[in-house]
This record gives sequence, structure tokens and C-alpha cells, in this order.
Amino acid sequence: MARGGQGLARVAVVVRAGAAPMWWLGVLAAGAGSLLPGLTGRRIGWYAGAVLFLLTAAVVAVARRKRYRALVKAAARAGRNDVLQDRAVSSRVWRRGHGWWLVLGFLAAAASSFAMPAAGGMALAGAGVGLWLKAAWLGHQERAGEALLWVRVDWLRRGGAPAGKTVRGYRVTGVAAGDATPGGARRRRTPVPA
Repeated sequence: MARGGQGLARVAVVVRAGAAPMWWLGVLAAGAGSLLPGLTGRRIGWYAGAVLFLLTAAVVAVARRKRYRALVKAAARAGRNDVLQDRAVSSRVWRRGHGWWLVLGFLAAAASSFAMPAAGGMALAGAGVGLWLKAAWLGHQERAGEALLWVRVDWLRRGGAPAGKTVRGYRVTGVAAGDATPGGARRRRTPVPA
């Protein structure tokens, strides 16, 4: 790393990193849970699961928005020596650090099907959708401010969350920096005409 610089990860990419695993693990747990009659029966399990899906997605999507807004408002310009982390690396680091939590969440969702079929899996899938919605909201903030939001990698290692207590501020760059679009999606490279 260059002298005086910091490693920076995209905020939206870190938020999005758990969305796909939570979604797929939730769908798998709900599908497996549907095979069990449970204590309540499949129909009640699916209705309860649908409500849990919507509630969980909404809660995860809006959680800590005040904190995010404060960090966005106080964001400073990234330094010349700061190193921007690739999207794939940021996602891989988050998933590696939270792997056990994902496994435990899947096991809890699958086990809950003995009581209420599919409900736990649908709640886990809802958490994944909520993270996608939060990343999309962050993308809207980035487009409105015409700047991408970054967080120091060492602060993520200590607390894990891009709006956690260890995060003292964000850095911003222009919208062309890095390999992810506003919101954290993969940036599509346009082919150069011959």
C-alpha cells in the first residue's frame, strides 16, 4: 500500500455481499421446510412466512438509515494514496467473515420448519432482499451526490458493519472509480471498438 494511504471498500458492495447468500439459503430452507407438515401445517407456515418475508425485508432495508445519512453527510474526499478494493474482494472478505453466521441462520431457519413449515426460510430470504433494497437506496444516495461511498477496510475488520460503531467516517470518490456501479452492482465494461 502506498505511504499514508488506506485500503477502502465500497459501502454498497459490503451491504450487498450478504444479500445473495441469505436469499438462496432462505429459499433452500423454505423449500426443505415445505416438505414437513410441522405443528401448524403447511398453509399457515406459508402465510406466516410471507408476512415474515415482507416484515424482515422492510426492517433490514430501513435499519440504521439515520446513521448512514450522518456518515454520508460527513464524508471526506479519498486521498491520492488510498487503495480502492475490488468488488469481488470486498464481497469475498465479508462472506468469509460472516460464513458461520450464514450457516447458523440457515440451520435455525431449517429447524424452525418443524414448528412452522417454510416460515424461517422465508424470513432469511427476506433479510437478503432487505440488503438488496438497502444497497439500492445507497446507490440512490451516491447518484444524488455524484460520488461513490467508501469505508476503511481496517474499520470493517474490527466491527464488520459498514455503519457500525468502529466506522468513524466515509470517503468519497467520483462515480467512475472502482469496478462497481452506484449501489454496488458489477460495472459492465463497454467493449472498445476496433
